[in-house]
Formats: sequence, C-alpha cells, structure tokens
Amino acid sequence: MRLTLSYAVFLLVAAAAMFALILYVLHFVPLATGLRGRDGFLPGRDDLFRAVWPRLWQVAGVLLVIGLVGGWLLSGRMLRPLGRINAVAQRVAAGSLDDRVAMTGPHDEFHQLADTFDSMLDRLQHAFEEQRRFTANASHELRTPYAISRSMIDVAQADPDGVDMPELLRRLDETNRRGAETVAALLTLASLDYLPEVLDEPVDLADLTADVVEELRPIARASGVSVTTTLGEGDIDGRTALVRQLVGNLVLNGIRHNAPGGDVEVTTRSDDSGAVEVTVVNTGPVVPPEVVGTLTEPFVRGAGRVAAGAGRAAGEGSGLGLALVARIAEVHGAALRLVPRAQGGLTARVTFPAPRAVR
Repeated sequence: MRLTLSYAVFLLVAAAAMFALILYVLHFVPLATGLRGRDGFLPGRDDLFRAVWPRLWQVAGVLLVIGLVGGWLLSGRMLRPLGRINAVAQRVAAGSLDDRVAMTGPHDEFHQLADTFDSMLDRLQHAFEEQRRFTANASHELRTPYAISRSMIDVAQADPDGVDMPELLRRLDETNRRGAETVAALLTLASLDYLPEVLDEPVDLADLTADVVEELRPIARASGVSVTTTLGEGDIDGRTALVRQLVGNLVLNGIRHNAPGGDVEVTTRSDDSGAVEVTVVNTGPVVPPEVVGTLTEPFVRGAGRVAAGAGRAAGEGSGLGLALVARIAEVHGAALRLVPRAQGGLTARVTFPAPRAVR
C-alpha cells in the first residue's frame, strides 16, 4: 500500500510540475486580443485559462487512478518474490527446516536475497542436525561410565566376600577417568564458542610440540609405540593452551590408534609464505576412505563407530579428540586435513596461517 501511494503521489507531483509549466507559458499570452484571425477569433490568456483549467483537473484525476491501480499492480508484481521468501521464513520459524525458497527468474536483488537465505538455512539445518547428534551421543557417553560404576558396585555389594578389591578399584578408576575425560572435552568444546575473534598470543609451535611429545612419551612406551620428531621453527598467532591441546590430541590419537611396535612421526615446518604446519603420521589399522570424513564428528573413532561404551578399551579415549582438533583449528583460521595411509594409519596435518607480523 505504501509503495502504491508513493507511485500515485510521484505521478501527481510530475503532473503538477507539468501544469505549472503550462500556466507559466500562458502568462506570456495577452489578456485579450480582440482580433480575428483567418480562421476566426484569436483567444487571449483568460480564454485559454478557462479552456485549460477543467482539463487539468480531469487529467489529474485520470493520473491519480492510473497511479493507484498501476502502482498496486506494479508493486504487487515486484514484491511477489519477497512474499515467497516471507512464506518460507514463516514455515521455517514453525520448525520446518527443510523448506527452501529456490528462487527462479532474473538474478536481481531479490534472487540474491533468496540465495543467501537458502544458504543460511543449509548451514542452520546442518548445525541443528550436528547438535542433535552431538547431544544424543554426549548423553550416552556421560551416562555409560556411571552405569558401569553402578553395576560394579551393585555386584560388589551383593557378594562382598567374593570381590577382587584391587581389580574393582582399578576398573572403577578407569571408568571414572573416562567420564572425567569426556566431561573435560565437552566443556572445552563449549568454551570455544566464546573466544574473542582475534587470537594474537605468540606461540612457538616447535617448542610447544617438543614439550607435548615429552609429556606423552610414557603413554607411548606403555603402548609399545615409538615417537620421533622433526621440528622446524615456526611461530603462529593463537592461544597457547588451545594449540597445546590440538597438538596433544593429534599425538595421543596417533598413539592410541596404533599397534604395539608401531610408529608416530611428528613434524613441524614453515613455508615461504609464513604458514606453519604440524603433521602427525601414525601406523596402525587401515582407515577406510569413507570413514575419514566422519572422524572429526564427536564420539566417532577410527573404525567409524560411535563410542561403544563399556565394550571399548580403556585407552581408546572419549571420541572427542579429533572433534576438538577440528574446532580449535577452525577458531585459529587453520586447515585440518586427514589422509588415510594405504599401509595403515593416518596422516593428520594442520596448517596455520602466517602470523600477522609476517603478512
């Protein structure tokens, strides 16, 4: 309605300007000539004004009707795509995330708006599905260790004399550690959503990686896995604690998903552009290519399974390691690439952008 009224008013203003021009021209005509021309009486200014004035009002009325009717039709036609977008938005607000505008026709501003809206819905739907899957898996993971502990305690209470106390304590300790590890990883994942946009703490990736490897060597020795390093210089901008967790999760993933007598190679290097890479290559079982794309999802492990709960090994981890790596890399503007090795194992590479001082 506002567009229609705007069109009508604009048309009337243009007509008023034309009428003013006509009246201005009439000002130069003499009031009365009193003469007769070859074809009859020659009109003066008053004669012309009396003849033109009613016609001006008639033309103004016609233009008003044209402005209202034409403006209504024109605005309706122009705003029809916006109505289509609004209808989809209402259905989405009601919970139907599968709806899309899928605009056709010329690639104008409305088409661009519809494409942007569809793209936003795609990302929202993916995020909601991922969140729903994450919530279901997290509730399962958090419930499992406590259910196991409860069952072991119930068995011990039912037959106190037949309890192997050292074994019971060992299994309770493993179960509680697994639950604590899962909770800590979930809290870290949640905290990554509230980081500042600029992470500008200088981090020496080579020194940090050397420290992480030394901390994890006892775990590697206990698993029968050897860890070797080739550490080239490379500084990045970020948060030291988060980068440490990223490197630690990569190395720990290489140790856990390995075999006795296997190897883990850790490399850091920088290229000519200033970008810095950390690469962890481990031996181990063959990882199917179709599984690689799911490894950064929460609670998914090398075999492509969601956490198996009580049946998994104590050292297998929470299934959140690579999910944390992917999220930490994302907030640092880094790229994570996972490549399965034909002979077994995985190559994990994270490429950090050059620090701002080098760009």
